[in-house]
Amino acid sequence: MFEKILIANRGEIACRVIKTARRMGIATVAVYSDADRNALHVSMADEAVHIGPAPASESYIVIDRILEAIRATGAQAVHPGYGFLSENPKFAQALEAAGVAFIGPPKGAIEAMGDKITSKKLAQEAGVSTVPGYMGLIADADEAVKISGEIGYPVMLKASAGGGGKGMRIAWNDDEAREGFQSSKNEAASSFGDDRIFIEKFVTQPRHIEIQVLCDAHGNGIYLGERECSIQRRNQKVIEEAPSPFLDAETRKRMGEQAVALAHAVGYASAGTVEFIVDGARNFYFLEMNTRLQVEHPVTELITGIDLVEQMIRVAAGERLPIAQDDVKLKGWAMESRLYAEDPYRGFLPSIGRLSRYRPPQEVAAADHAVRNDTGVFEGGEISMYYDPMIAKLCTWAPTREEAIEGMRVALDSFEVEGIGHNLPFLSAVMDHPKFVAGDITTAFIAEEYPDGFDGVRLPGDALRRVAAAVAAMHRVAEIRRARISGRMGNHERKVGSDWVVVAQGESFALSIAADRDGATVTFADGTTHRVASAWTPGDSLARLDIDGTTLVLKVESRATGFRIRTRGADMNVAVYSPRHAELAALMPEKQAPDTTKFLLCPMPGLIVKVDVAEGEEVQEGQALCTVEAMKMENILRAERKAVVSRINAGPGDSLAVDDIIMEFE
Repeated sequence: MFEKILIANRGEIACRVIKTARRMGIATVAVYSDADRNALHVSMADEAVHIGPAPASESYIVIDRILEAIRATGAQAVHPGYGFLSENPKFAQALEAAGVAFIGPPKGAIEAMGDKITSKKLAQEAGVSTVPGYMGLIADADEAVKISGEIGYPVMLKASAGGGGKGMRIAWNDDEAREGFQSSKNEAASSFGDDRIFIEKFVTQPRHIEIQVLCDAHGNGIYLGERECSIQRRNQKVIEEAPSPFLDAETRKRMGEQAVALAHAVGYASAGTVEFIVDGARNFYFLEMNTRLQVEHPVTELITGIDLVEQMIRVAAGERLPIAQDDVKLKGWAMESRLYAEDPYRGFLPSIGRLSRYRPPQEVAAADHAVRNDTGVFEGGEISMYYDPMIAKLCTWAPTREEAIEGMRVALDSFEVEGIGHNLPFLSAVMDHPKFVAGDITTAFIAEEYPDGFDGVRLPGDALRRVAAAVAAMHRVAEIRRARISGRMGNHERKVGSDWVVVAQGESFALSIAADRDGATVTFADGTTHRVASAWTPGDSLARLDIDGTTLVLKVESRATGFRIRTRGADMNVAVYSPRHAELAALMPEKQAPDTTKFLLCPMPGLIVKVDVAEGEEVQEGQALCTVEAMKMENILRAERKAVVSRINAGPGDSLAVDDIIMEFE
């Protein structure tokens, strides 16, 4: 077994590999760029080596820099994580030449399956059903448009060396094919150092289901069930689960056996994933094989009890798989929510900055439930614009899907993140969506259910009443504390009333509170009651309450007239008034939002790549105005209405903050 391994990656996956290596008694080496000098993976590893400037193209994907770090530390093997160099055959070849083990598949398997064009050809030759498409290299945008028309819209433009949603665009017409081709090439070049693009038919209403395979170098191979990855946005997975709520045992077996056969056909040895599109009749079509550890591997580990990183290390050291296919048992259900540094209220655009507060829920590994959080950040740390916006993977496990979802709801509500925009509210919203709860999902779920983007959650009536009861009880506790403080300060101690009006999301609830030693009974005007118990004290940012025997978790911030409350995807100011104050408050006018329609504001911190218009030019609704790059993704900003450009304030190469004015209109 290896004595020391180097992790050629960063963030949460580097931290996750370090944890397993430490448990196995293997020393670890981290590598880091200028931007990651104080990163969590650097402090966790036994050694750390600086490898260059912040851009990945100058550090994490420079093979020579990694080889220098290996020589400097004497590492015997390298785990590449995912992304960066994980599917680069030149990297595997360089390690082999240096006498260093690659904790991944053989170079030939990476070449055969890591390249999306080659993998499809091999799959077709092996008799695997594949999605129609053009597997050859595409010279320019004109050829991309011609091929797209021959295949038939809609089409998917994909980076040949891609993964993780980078370098992917859906085109529904010639204009989108032309535009998407160039953006895909640019993203592919900056993310992978390879700008080759191919095109395939975009299958509408599909499910994205993948099979985890594990093979050794002695001809043994098994599959570890499937993962449902259909909840995606911009082809980037957001929520995954294992197993799939859609597959039956027969389909699972056929997909698994086909995946293993494909792995054997290319001499695969390590953990890998075969991805399929599955239609409503459970017909499945090969998409691609990822010759690396997948981001969502924790859900497979939770339902199988198998540490995939450990098995990758053991296979790379020449060991045989310790289990056969008949030994694989799927137990319970697991969910994974990807926490991204992106603002759901601004079209999910990337967000950067300091994590002023970062408090994940407590991790649990019990017989009847589990909570796991794979992360690479810490409170006070910086979220950089140079890398992928994912900062954590929150996972839950339970005996049933319903229990795993409920566990995820509570865990998401318990996750405190401040200082950046993040998608926790959106993840909570999905967990409560009737279609997701029913397992009625496709890769079009987010586009169909949130066509106008995400602007928060309006809680249903029963949930809002539970929040009102909880806030009333919390307000009473805060009022008692204030009264006692005023008494100690020499004033006459104030009496805390029992009748209040709680206003939340435009609804008013007149109620009364009767408290006792064990909690409080909240009675609404219509006579219904809720029993509330909690250990919350004023100043706590998280409140865990028991409402009629069920758990309610609230993120809490004090306000002049009540609290800012965040729960189950809702973010709301909840006011608590005396009956008289409620009458007066109802007469107050609402503050109007400022008019920003004459400006194009930068929606995220980023770099201006190009400006498509000039001062004095008339633009039409939907016309591209400029392109902003952030976190390895290009974002095209378009005109919202017909207008004339009166002033351009920023040009290519300029770095902008959120809401900086890019251009003005007449």
